[in-house]
Amino acid sequence: MAQLAGQPILILPEGTQRYVGKDAQRLNILAARIVAETVRTTLGPKGMDKMLVDSLGDIVITNDGATILDEMDIQHPAAKMMVEVAKTQDKEAGDGTTTAVVIAGELLRKAEELLDQNIHPSIIVKGYTMAAEKAQEILDSIAKDVDVNDEETLLKAAITAITGKAAEEEREYLAKLAVEAVKQVAEKVGDKYHVDIDNIKLEKKEGGSVKDTKLIKGVVIDKERVHPGMPKRVEGAKIALINDAIEVKETETDAEIRITSPEQLQAFLEQEERMLKEMVDKIVATGANVVFCQKGIDDLAQHYLAKAGILAVRRVKKSDMEKLAKATGAKIVTNIRDLTPDDLGYAEVVEERKVAGESMIFVEGCKNPKAVTILIRGGTEHVVDEVERAMEDAIKVVKDIVEDGKIVAGGGASEIELSVKLDEYAKEVGGKEQLAIEAFAEALKVIPRTLAENAGLDPIETLVKVIAAHKEKGPTVGVDVFAGEPADMMERGVIEPVRVKKQAIKSASEAAIMILRIDDVIAAQKLEKEKEGEKGGGSEDFSSDLD
Repeated sequence: MAQLAGQPILILPEGTQRYVGKDAQRLNILAARIVAETVRTTLGPKGMDKMLVDSLGDIVITNDGATILDEMDIQHPAAKMMVEVAKTQDKEAGDGTTTAVVIAGELLRKAEELLDQNIHPSIIVKGYTMAAEKAQEILDSIAKDVDVNDEETLLKAAITAITGKAAEEEREYLAKLAVEAVKQVAEKVGDKYHVDIDNIKLEKKEGGSVKDTKLIKGVVIDKERVHPGMPKRVEGAKIALINDAIEVKETETDAEIRITSPEQLQAFLEQEERMLKEMVDKIVATGANVVFCQKGIDDLAQHYLAKAGILAVRRVKKSDMEKLAKATGAKIVTNIRDLTPDDLGYAEVVEERKVAGESMIFVEGCKNPKAVTILIRGGTEHVVDEVERAMEDAIKVVKDIVEDGKIVAGGGASEIELSVKLDEYAKEVGGKEQLAIEAFAEALKVIPRTLAENAGLDPIETLVKVIAAHKEKGPTVGVDVFAGEPADMMERGVIEPVRVKKQAIKSASEAAIMILRIDDVIAAQKLEKEKEGEKGGGSEDFSSDLD
């Protein structure tokens, strides 16, 4: 609002909040740092878990950074950017979500110290950008090459990803499943491997223990046979995948059929029956003995299929149909009339089994399945969910190594190496940017410091010891949180894909830079509807809680 000749001029609507200059920067930095502090205690093998309860009372117990931030109802715009950091990290690398957010928070904390010394945000931004680029080069130089067939290394990386999660007790067993699944679906393109994670299906069922989790070289579908008269088990299965309804088609337009005599009605019903029988006969003629249908199957058609001894499943999800096609080699047919014996897929066994009291269809023993399923078991719903998250991380980490073929040491070793090298680089650069690069280098030490802190060690003492040992013995020395001593992380089998580290630094530095560039926050007034909902706050109106 400004004044002109005593007359106030409104530029922004009433109720708009505006923070300018240092106020805007401080508030944004504070909001982002609070988010980083929230997930910081979950970092590392000794990290703690968070319990999140939503407005409907649903509970999530996890220490996966991306899941925590996704479940939290964050309102502040700068804090939301930290959520984006975790999501990007999860999509690109699959692991290291907490690392990325913690680094971003620490970069902002260091930037705030520089702002207090009256260093302009543009200079900090320039220094951070240079440091982030240099960090990528350093990571490339310290990364070690791995052969795709080196299962031992892949196992160690998968175990590192699972450690610290609820599934930790069975980490070796789960890591083995992850490696096996990724190797099964990996496809060679030129001289590189490509892994499509979508081809690994994670199916959850409570009951049993984590040890009962299995890898099925085929597909498991959470459905049952459509008719009790159908066989429960089919060996030497010839599988038809049909994306067409096995029922009498309705006309597209509204049509009326006038029937004036019982004979006509009888003829009409017989014709419907005949059409369904023809459809089933067409399927039987191809030699198929298992049918997966994406749409509905008429009751009468179910009867004919059961009589022919065919196991049929209806309303199968599109994603499951695609996995079945990949696993069995069948082609998805959109018109039953076009079905030929060549379109059929093969599996040694298709069987309906009871898992935790519910029927599921197992398609197993495919020749060279490019789609597999991991059936996850666990004592309670929360355990199963957390095992699923651990498996996802492990699978993605193995995928990163299979695709890139490069690893670095975990346990804070890479961050210390980056910190030491960036300090040297800062001195070469000189000028005010040197301060920003040094701040960036200092910020990276937050990872080993937090690992020590979360393990109940003295963070400063441990960090001093580790950095001294690191400079003396080389870039693979990090924090052994179990012994509380510096140790060679490669020897201890604490291994991470270089992609995880590179992406964490990219995402963290870009988010920090973006927040630092903001010097003005203009927040519009909340909508009237929302306000009323907040005032009411009673049981009548909880729409605002559900948003």
